[in-house]
Amino acid sequence: MKGPFVKKKNNHTYPRLLSYKKIQLEGKNYWFKISKTWNYKSLQLKWDNYRFKISGTWSSCPLTCPIDKPHHRHIFWSWFGSFIAIAATAYLSMETNSPLLMAPFGATSVLIFGVPDSPLAQPRNVIGGNLVAAFISLTILHLFGSSPWTMGMAVATTIGVMQMTGTLHPPAGAVALVVMMTKAHWEFLLTPALQGSIILVLCAVVFNNLAEERTYPKHWL
Repeated sequence: MKGPFVKKKNNHTYPRLLSYKKIQLEGKNYWFKISKTWNYKSLQLKWDNYRFKISGTWSSCPLTCPIDKPHHRHIFWSWFGSFIAIAATAYLSMETNSPLLMAPFGATSVLIFGVPDSPLAQPRNVIGGNLVAAFISLTILHLFGSSPWTMGMAVATTIGVMQMTGTLHPPAGAVALVVMMTKAHWEFLLTPALQGSIILVLCAVVFNNLAEERTYPKHWL
């Protein structure tokens, strides 16, 4: 009887050869399954798309990219309004001996005076966003303490809740960090978060509307 598995005297060459070929075949099938699962072409397309997005869509960027350079009147009212708003808040803070001013209000001023038409600069977003940030970060601080993980949790949760409530306001992310880094007390929710935000909004209403080409706010709620 002849065949590949018939052992010859003192010779095991054929069984070993077939066993080796079987291992090779199984290996090829394994890598074929992997390549089919990962779909290299799809991954390559995703990577190319990702590289395209991070490369930017403008070949060159002007000073105020992507918007046109603002008119000198717009620059003046942005400067004047933000100057009065921050100075007034600081003055009231000193006179009343209350912490009405905090660093994120500088960023708030950029929005409500620099781009008063922005949806992120409206009263609901300014007051609501800062209150949401203060409340969430204070809750996390008093439940879990201040650590790198809770700082990240405070900012991330603030962003999510602002998106759900329609109160997205970028400086509010800084408010959450201020609470976590200074280990603020619950009084922070009233002063400066609420009172300071109201003062800035009132200043924006008064001084933005002094300019003929400005209307603020676009909506209150």
